Amino acid sequence: MDMIRKPDGFRSEKLIVLPDHIMKEAAEHPLVRPLYVTDTGYFPKALHHYRERPAGSEAYILIYCMEGEGWYRLDGGRKQTIQQGHAVVIPANTPHEYASSEEHPWSIYWWHMKGEHVHAFFDGLGSTWDPIALPIEKSRQVTELFHEGYDLLEQGYTLNHIIYVSQLACHLAAILRYSRMQPQAGGFQHSKQDITQTVRYMMDHLEGSVTLKELAAHANVSVPHFTQRFKEATGYSPIDYYLRLKIQLACRHLDLTGQSIKEISHRLGFQDPYYFSRLFKKIMGKPPTEYRNTRKG
Repeated sequence: MDMIRKPDGFRSEKLIVLPDHIMKEAAEHPLVRPLYVTDTGYFPKALHHYRERPAGSEAYILIYCMEGEGWYRLDGGRKQTIQQGHAVVIPANTPHEYASSEEHPWSIYWWHMKGEHVHAFFDGLGSTWDPIALPIEKSRQVTELFHEGYDLLEQGYTLNHIIYVSQLACHLAAILRYSRMQPQAGGFQHSKQDITQTVRYMMDHLEGSVTLKELAAHANVSVPHFTQRFKEATGYSPIDYYLRLKIQLACRHLDLTGQSIKEISHRLGFQDPYYFSRLFKKIMGKPPTEYRNTRKG
């Protein structure tokens, strides 16, 4: 017996495909041009859902699995599982196929996106296009973004509505990019320590000092592993990041207090005010005195 395969047509599904002639005109607007939605939908408990595009799609395709599970394959490569709480981005013009699990049918939100800078929004997610595990609070934001955009488009394909939904798409792309940069299971999360907790530990010790060894111990991983994972997630080495947090706090002291540069330097654990000033200029682009005298607000 052949497997049942359905591209759509699921009970209580939501589906909007924006007309090409409307989007062609809207895409000329500077607030729409960088990134915009062409199609969006929600398929609940989509048993037998299957799509195959041998030539790929002109748009980037985003799929967020709210419940259940499924799988996808890019360009004839290995089949990858999409589980509850996972999002996946399928790059434009890439042959692909994806399907719901027969045993645990998925419920998915999905978007097709184009734009002048669509590559910049999504190509930073990595070369492997693996599933992205979203934290609970980010998952909630993704579903809220879908409903907000869908409900607005249901009220008409006006330019103002399309502009608004375009900005929601930018927010969605930012959520995926940020979530991709967070360490996955096997890193900090395995020891119940993540980047956020590590940064909070740093912030609790800005008026003192911490060592790389101390930070790694707090994260319950080795120094080399800690350093690698932290830099992957933030783009900075742990100590560089820590020093930048100190300088950010120094800026607030310069803005909001009358303390001298020497006093601020000592307060933040810098025994040498000259080193503090050099570091401040390196990070902020100007020395502390010039920063304090710059008009703000």
